[in-house]
Amino acid sequence: MPTNPPPDSPRTSASGHDLTPPSADERQRLVASLTPEERRVLLHQGTEPAFCGGLLANKEPGVYRCRLCGLPLFRSAAKFESGTGWPSFCEPFDPEHVAVHSDTSHGMTRDEIVCGRCGGHLGHVFDDGPRPTGLRYCLNSASLKFVADGDGHD
Repeated sequence: MPTNPPPDSPRTSASGHDLTPPSADERQRLVASLTPEERRVLLHQGTEPAFCGGLLANKEPGVYRCRLCGLPLFRSAAKFESGTGWPSFCEPFDPEHVAVHSDTSHGMTRDEIVCGRCGGHLGHVFDDGPRPTGLRYCLNSASLKFVADGDGHD
Protein backbone atom coordinates (compact mmCIF):
# COMPACT_ATOMS: atom_id res chain seq x y z
CA MET A 1 0.00 0.00 0.00
CA PRO A 2 1.16 3.59 -0.56
CA THR A 3 2.52 5.45 2.44
CA ASN A 4 1.68 8.81 3.95
CA PRO A 5 3.79 11.82 2.93
CA PRO A 6 6.07 13.58 5.43
CA PRO A 7 4.63 16.47 7.50
CA ASP A 8 3.44 19.56 5.61
CA SER A 9 6.37 21.55 4.27
CA PRO A 10 7.32 23.05 0.91
CA ARG A 11 8.19 20.15 -1.36
CA THR A 12 7.92 18.87 -4.90
CA SER A 13 6.85 15.39 -5.99
CA ALA A 14 9.06 13.14 -8.11
CA SER A 15 6.89 14.10 -11.10
CA GLY A 16 7.66 17.80 -10.50
CA HIS A 17 4.40 19.01 -8.91
CA ASP A 18 4.24 21.36 -5.94
CA LEU A 19 2.86 19.49 -2.91
CA THR A 20 2.85 22.49 -0.58
CA PRO A 21 -0.60 22.64 1.05
CA PRO A 22 -2.68 25.72 0.17
CA SER A 23 -2.51 28.62 2.62
CA ALA A 24 -5.61 29.26 4.75
CA ASP A 25 -6.68 32.08 2.41
CA GLU A 26 -6.10 29.99 -0.72
CA ARG A 27 -7.95 27.03 0.78
CA GLN A 28 -10.91 29.27 1.64
CA ARG A 29 -10.99 30.51 -1.97
CA LEU A 30 -10.83 26.94 -3.31
CA VAL A 31 -13.58 25.70 -0.96
CA ALA A 32 -15.83 28.58 -2.06
CA SER A 33 -15.75 27.21 -5.63
CA LEU A 34 -17.14 23.80 -4.60
CA THR A 35 -20.75 22.70 -4.94
CA PRO A 36 -22.51 21.48 -1.77
CA GLU A 37 -22.04 17.84 -2.91
CA GLU A 38 -18.32 18.39 -3.58
CA ARG A 39 -17.95 19.95 -0.12
CA ARG A 40 -19.76 17.00 1.50
CA VAL A 41 -17.48 14.48 -0.20
CA LEU A 42 -14.12 16.29 -0.20
CA LEU A 43 -14.28 18.03 3.19
CA HIS A 44 -16.51 15.69 5.23
CA GLN A 45 -15.47 12.24 3.95
CA GLY A 46 -18.75 11.72 2.13
CA THR A 47 -19.45 9.05 -0.46
CA GLU A 48 -21.59 9.49 -3.54
CA PRO A 49 -24.08 6.71 -4.35
CA ALA A 50 -22.78 3.83 -6.49
CA PHE A 51 -23.27 4.17 -10.25
CA CYS A 52 -24.19 7.88 -9.92
CA GLY A 53 -20.84 9.66 -10.36
CA GLY A 54 -20.40 11.75 -13.48
CA LEU A 55 -16.96 10.31 -14.28
CA LEU A 56 -17.78 6.61 -13.89
CA ALA A 57 -18.31 5.99 -17.63
CA ASN A 58 -15.67 8.47 -18.85
CA LYS A 59 -13.25 6.77 -21.25
CA GLU A 60 -11.51 9.84 -22.71
CA PRO A 61 -7.72 10.06 -22.48
CA GLY A 62 -6.56 12.58 -19.91
CA VAL A 63 -5.80 13.21 -16.26
CA TYR A 64 -8.08 13.13 -13.22
CA ARG A 65 -7.17 15.98 -10.87
CA CYS A 66 -8.17 16.89 -7.33
CA ARG A 67 -11.37 18.92 -7.58
CA LEU A 68 -10.22 21.14 -4.72
CA CYS A 69 -6.57 21.97 -5.50
CA GLY A 70 -5.99 20.66 -9.04
CA LEU A 71 -3.15 18.23 -8.25
CA PRO A 72 -2.99 15.45 -10.88
CA LEU A 73 -4.10 12.23 -9.18
CA PHE A 74 -4.73 9.53 -11.80
CA ARG A 75 -4.16 9.04 -15.53
CA SER A 76 -6.98 7.66 -17.66
CA ALA A 77 -4.66 4.80 -18.70
CA ALA A 78 -4.82 3.53 -15.09
CA LYS A 79 -8.64 3.50 -15.02
CA PHE A 80 -10.46 0.18 -15.18
CA GLU A 81 -14.01 -1.14 -14.84
CA SER A 82 -14.26 -2.65 -11.36
CA GLY A 83 -18.03 -3.18 -11.37
CA THR A 84 -18.27 -1.40 -8.00
CA GLY A 85 -20.07 1.71 -9.27
CA TRP A 86 -17.23 4.17 -8.66
CA PRO A 87 -14.34 5.22 -10.91
CA SER A 88 -11.48 2.82 -10.17
CA PHE A 89 -7.77 3.10 -10.89
CA CYS A 90 -4.86 0.70 -10.40
CA GLU A 91 -2.16 3.30 -9.71
CA PRO A 92 -1.85 7.02 -9.00
CA PHE A 93 -0.31 9.65 -11.28
CA ASP A 94 2.50 9.86 -8.71
CA PRO A 95 2.52 7.91 -5.40
CA GLU A 96 3.20 11.16 -3.51
CA HIS A 97 -0.01 12.70 -4.86
CA VAL A 98 -2.23 10.35 -2.83
CA ALA A 99 -1.91 9.88 0.94
CA VAL A 100 -3.43 6.96 2.84
CA HIS A 101 -5.06 7.10 6.28
CA SER A 102 -6.82 4.45 8.35
CA ASP A 103 -10.62 4.84 8.28
CA THR A 104 -12.63 3.01 10.96
CA SER A 105 -16.01 4.55 10.17
CA HIS A 106 -19.13 2.47 9.47
CA GLY A 107 -17.95 -0.42 11.65
CA MET A 108 -15.07 -1.48 9.38
CA THR A 109 -11.40 -0.71 8.83
CA ARG A 110 -10.46 0.65 5.41
CA ASP A 111 -7.66 2.69 3.87
CA GLU A 112 -8.94 6.18 3.07
CA ILE A 113 -7.17 8.05 0.27
CA VAL A 114 -6.78 11.81 0.33
CA CYS A 115 -5.10 14.34 -1.91
CA GLY A 116 -1.39 14.57 -1.10
CA ARG A 117 -1.48 18.36 -1.34
CA CYS A 118 -4.75 19.60 0.17
CA GLY A 119 -5.96 16.54 2.11
CA GLY A 120 -9.35 16.41 0.32
CA HIS A 121 -11.14 13.06 0.69
CA LEU A 122 -10.99 11.03 -2.52
CA GLY A 123 -12.26 7.57 -1.60
CA HIS A 124 -10.58 4.33 -0.50
CA VAL A 125 -7.91 1.93 -1.74
CA PHE A 126 -8.31 -1.85 -1.63
CA ASP A 127 -5.94 -4.72 -2.39
CA ASP A 128 -8.25 -6.47 -4.87
CA GLY A 129 -7.24 -4.62 -8.04
CA PRO A 130 -5.67 -5.87 -11.27
CA ARG A 131 -2.02 -6.67 -11.86
CA PRO A 132 0.61 -5.39 -11.75
CA THR A 133 -0.23 -3.31 -8.63
CA GLY A 134 -3.07 -5.40 -7.20
CA LEU A 135 -4.61 -2.15 -5.95
CA ARG A 136 -8.05 -0.66 -6.60
CA TYR A 137 -8.27 3.05 -5.90
CA CYS A 138 -12.02 3.61 -5.61
CA LEU A 139 -12.85 7.30 -6.15
CA ASN A 140 -15.79 9.63 -5.83
CA SER A 141 -16.43 11.56 -9.06
CA ALA A 142 -17.23 14.62 -6.88
CA SER A 143 -13.59 14.60 -5.70
CA LEU A 144 -12.23 14.76 -9.23
CA LYS A 145 -11.91 17.15 -12.14
CA PHE A 146 -11.15 15.50 -15.48
CA VAL A 147 -8.80 17.29 -17.89
CA ALA A 148 -8.71 15.77 -21.37
CA ASP A 149 -5.39 15.32 -23.16
CA GLY A 150 -4.59 18.39 -25.22
CA ASP A 151 -6.26 20.83 -22.81
CA GLY A 152 -2.91 22.37 -21.81
CA HIS A 153 -2.31 20.33 -18.64
CA ASP A 154 -0.06 17.33 -17.89
